[in-house]
Amino acid sequence: KDHRSRFWGVYKRVAEEHDGEFLERYTSDMDIVLVFSGLFSAVSTSFIVAMESNLGPDPSDTTNALLTQLVQIGLGNFAEAGSTPVAPASTWSLSASTLWIQMIAYASLSMSLLAAFGAVLGKQW
Repeated sequence: KDHRSRFWGVYKRVAEEHDGEFLERYTSDMDIVLVFSGLFSAVSTSFIVAMESNLGPDPSDTTNALLTQLVQIGLGNFAEAGSTPVAPASTWSLSASTLWIQMIAYASLSMSLLAAFGAVLGKQW
């Protein structure tokens, strides 16, 4: 019985040393992941916001077309006013490269936030 209690005492001491080193090492690693993913998410978000205007037609094009029609009507050119397109947005289409860049940007932001979420869960565990 004495031999077993001595074994478990030594085991407990070695296990606590190992667990302490393990937790210290991975806690600092999770801190690094949190900082990096936070910074990456901020930069990613700023790029996504800057590229957001490419996802829809330019509203100034519609305004310019409507103003051109009003000027033509004001000048009495009803035939020419009717020939200009009322909504240039109907001819607008999203380019494939813009779509791919947006998809990659949103995917990278999602992965960065998922990494931060995992690190927070790991630190709280």
